[in-house]
Amino acid sequence: MIVKMKKAVIAARASQKDELLFSLRDLGVMHITDMVSKSQGLDSLEKDRSEHDHVLQTLKERGGKKVKSSSKLSADEFETVHQSLVSLLQEEDRIKGSLIALGNERERISPLGEFDPDEIRKLADDGVSIRIYTGTAKDVASLRDDPEVSFIPVAYSGKGAAVALLSGTLPEGLSFSEFRLPQKSLKEIDKEILEGRERLREIDSRIQEAAAYIPVYQEMLRRKDEKITFERVSESVAGDDVIYLTGYIPEDDAASFRAYAKDHGLAYILSDPDDEDNPPTKIKYKGLVRIVKPVFDILGTVPGYREYDISSYFLVFFALFFAMIIGDAGYGLIFILIAVIMQVRSKKCSDTNILLYVVGAATVIWGAVTGTWFGSESVLYALPVLQKLVIPSIANYPEVFGLDATYTQNMLMKFCFILGAVQLSLARVMNIVRKAKEKDLSLIAEAGWLIDVILLYFLALNLVIGEPCSIKMVAAGVGIGFLLVCVFSAQGPGVSFVSGLKSGLAGFFTTFLDTISCFSNLMSYIRLFAVGMASLAIAQSFNSMGDGMMHGPMLVIGIVVIVIGHVLTLVMGLLSVVVHGVRLNLLEFSGALGMEWAGYNYEPFRKMVQDKTASNS
Repeated sequence: MIVKMKKAVIAARASQKDELLFSLRDLGVMHITDMVSKSQGLDSLEKDRSEHDHVLQTLKERGGKKVKSSSKLSADEFETVHQSLVSLLQEEDRIKGSLIALGNERERISPLGEFDPDEIRKLADDGVSIRIYTGTAKDVASLRDDPEVSFIPVAYSGKGAAVALLSGTLPEGLSFSEFRLPQKSLKEIDKEILEGRERLREIDSRIQEAAAYIPVYQEMLRRKDEKITFERVSESVAGDDVIYLTGYIPEDDAASFRAYAKDHGLAYILSDPDDEDNPPTKIKYKGLVRIVKPVFDILGTVPGYREYDISSYFLVFFALFFAMIIGDAGYGLIFILIAVIMQVRSKKCSDTNILLYVVGAATVIWGAVTGTWFGSESVLYALPVLQKLVIPSIANYPEVFGLDATYTQNMLMKFCFILGAVQLSLARVMNIVRKAKEKDLSLIAEAGWLIDVILLYFLALNLVIGEPCSIKMVAAGVGIGFLLVCVFSAQGPGVSFVSGLKSGLAGFFTTFLDTISCFSNLMSYIRLFAVGMASLAIAQSFNSMGDGMMHGPMLVIGIVVIVIGHVLTLVMGLLSVVVHGVRLNLLEFSGALGMEWAGYNYEPFRKMVQDKTASNS
């Protein structure tokens, strides 16, 4: 259920600003609107937070598996630890950059072997200038015939050859290039590389040990988030002598807000949001429906304040779509086992655990009625009791029940179309009920869409599985629905019938395209059948490959092939659930409801760190 909001404006004298902000934060029910996102103070706080978060993420990456509880640190102690870690990370970056440069330099000079570049510089100071050049062996040979050039061949393990030029000038036309004299010898470079690597190991060891401070960093980040939010709200305060803040308060908290304002002597206005307002969305999940929240959180979808809360419908259809796409009772048992392990390890049953139990149980039920256990027909023969659970007309192994594969596949596709017709019809019925409450005449257009969905369902059955239907009846019915949409889609409260009629007829072509889209939306539910059958075929293929190896020395390899195959099938099935199962809810179903998912979460201004030592600014 989407909680109703009240638009709130609260005002105070400028001298009461700090009192207003601290007390309003303690109350923790008002969502502040139009908060400032940029200011000099905010930039400094964000930069500081980013630095702390970088250190925290590094600690998690390097030593997250070795975390031990750490005692509380004072602010000064924590700052000392933090600055030490920042210095270590900066030093680590410098060393890594230096090692890259040293490695490149070593690669450049190593073909000349070990030599001391300082000795060459000393000779230059004594008047003996030596320059080293590299070129082709042919070019070096041609120098021997030039009496004006004095050189010494130099051992060179790279491509080509090298010479040390003692006097004279190299002739033009040759491909020589001067070799830049290094600052350090190979021996010195290797020593610095070893020292750098040793220092990196020391730094890494200290960072791993500092993983004990992860809980402290997490608490400190919460404090910094609280400071940033406080600063944003403070910068958002408008007015001079009289200051004010605007926002939204859940209707259930209106009484406590009034009492708070009265106790603090603050002026306020509470009113219902106007049509132009865009309140935040707060969803109150009831009972088992709350387990779908993790899915919405992962997807990052929030319905608009005036849109539908489809959580309960989403949960039912998502569980069914999940089961049909995964399609295997054996995989369902795996999901249930994972949920049990998670619950045992965490010693509590979270909403995510319950969601896994639900989708796992739904998958077991669907796999059982279709006779699918780890993609193997042999399981049905080995355990005859499982055959009693199967509904033969939708069985994935119809030959076990003396049925034709084409027949059972047609029944599965028909079931998919039934699901599509039910879900899309449900959306139209919900629209009709809502508009009836609002006395909106456009509900007749929704009835037209409902007629279209039902009749297009029969057309889909005719086209895909050849089920007979009267094409003329379908065409006439769809025509009537189309006409109702054209006439009544633009009607509504405050709109004259004639004006609505003109607007509706003006959108004739758009309505025509939407009718085609309605049919394609219905057809898209066949993806449940197609993806489920594809997963089954992949599992069967790996079973077949493994079965051919299940003897002699190949037994272990055969088992590995089967296990890897099922893991791969399971992973692809999960990806398909996201791509297809979620899509049917968030696009086809939500689209029929007219939802845009354009909402944003209700996030009240409140304390994030509940302790006596938390900073107030």
